Amino acid sequence: MNKPIAQNLGDLKKQGYTSKSLKEELRRNLISALQQGTQIFDGILGYNETVIPELQTAILAGHHINFLGLRGQAKTSMARKMIHLLDEWMPIIKGSEINDDPFKPLSRFGIDVLAEMGDETPIEWVHRSDRYIEKLATPDVTVADLIGDIDPIKAANLRVGYQDERAIHFGLIPRSNRCIFVINELPDLQPRIQVALFNILQEGDIQIRGFKLRLPLDVQFVFTANPEDYTNRGSIVTPLKDRIGSQILTHYPADVALAATISAQEAKLTEEQKKCIHIPQSMKMMMENIAFIARESEFVDQKSGVSARVGIAVLESVVSAAERRMILSGDAETTLRVSDLYAAVQAVNGKLEMVYEGELEGPYNVAINLILESIKLEFDKVFQTSRKKGGKDMFTATVDWFSDGNTLQVEGNLSNAEYHQTMLSLGTLKETISAHKIDLPLDFAIELALHGLAAHSRLSKIPLSTGFSFKDLLSSMMDLPENDENEEDDTYFQ
Repeated sequence: MNKPIAQNLGDLKKQGYTSKSLKEELRRNLISALQQGTQIFDGILGYNETVIPELQTAILAGHHINFLGLRGQAKTSMARKMIHLLDEWMPIIKGSEINDDPFKPLSRFGIDVLAEMGDETPIEWVHRSDRYIEKLATPDVTVADLIGDIDPIKAANLRVGYQDERAIHFGLIPRSNRCIFVINELPDLQPRIQVALFNILQEGDIQIRGFKLRLPLDVQFVFTANPEDYTNRGSIVTPLKDRIGSQILTHYPADVALAATISAQEAKLTEEQKKCIHIPQSMKMMMENIAFIARESEFVDQKSGVSARVGIAVLESVVSAAERRMILSGDAETTLRVSDLYAAVQAVNGKLEMVYEGELEGPYNVAINLILESIKLEFDKVFQTSRKKGGKDMFTATVDWFSDGNTLQVEGNLSNAEYHQTMLSLGTLKETISAHKIDLPLDFAIELALHGLAAHSRLSKIPLSTGFSFKDLLSSMMDLPENDENEEDDTYFQ
């Protein structure tokens, strides 16, 4: 829709424009979207049967909303999607600080202009993208920031006293009149600042330094909060919670496949990466399983949560590590390898809140353990229906091959041809995987089997400067240096 051409109040009246409240505007447009099957909250996956129906109900009820959930649960994303329920263009009195409705101005400025100019009152049009205001609650936020303060310079220029409304410098909330106003991490807002919101939410007036101003603002408030904040940093004061009409609980994706879809949607991969780097389905599951395993880990603080951003960052890091390898080897394209998964360490580090035991273990070791568990989980899933045939373990020949003193070194920066040659050099495993018709690229399946056998302590996996060396577990233990207390513990690779 093009920008309307109406220039003044008279033009609006001729066009039959009628003024409506913000909540009615949201409600009406939501009803229209539901009737037409329009997806307002597209891209918010996993909430179609839970969170989104509750959000739609809250909008129909005209409620202020609080999204309560752990980090990375799309709370802010849903709030931002709400702008699509606003009319594309909204008329205001030209020059108004608080988006005065030309038919029902609130500010002294708007009232005076309308009284003086009548139908000639000039208007300007505000696009819905400018009707969304977001504020992160931090301890340094003041009442003046949100509501306003007396401006001595303004009072002097206008030659009015401090008791005059025109001396007020409006804060973010009055300037958000007829807009959606979002406060993220509400519990971080000091209690005395939360108290200042009481009258705005319920009674529609504001008080600035003892100056009471009746200002029935038309604002749709959306708050976000993390339950952890209630004990670690602050709380939402009870009277404020009482004034928030709907509290909606968010959650993490219910399954790994959905989480992988979300990560693929949100990851900032370049078009070149998408074109040149192929991702086996098992690799997608292993990358996403890291976050799922972390959500059950005894080392991770579950009250803090494990953000969906972990899966997104893991995907970006692993793909970028493969891209680096591809560039160094001179290949035009490549497929992710199981060993690329260790690039996830840098993505996981810093994103997990550890309990005391996790701090003792160390963030690096915790990340490595999560990767190992993810590999083990996918290995069991891929090979579980084929691991035994006629009562014989399908990997016996492979384990025996290593027991005979053979080793296999898989360097991290091998070209595709070198990697293929290395994987095929393990003929017993190639034959086993081919015989059992494992639905994965052959090279990837062979490497997954190697890492999986090491995760189950049937082989030894020794880290190299770039890559890994696989060998017999018993001989590897025999080769360990004796009584060397300063030797780095690499047992987590076995």
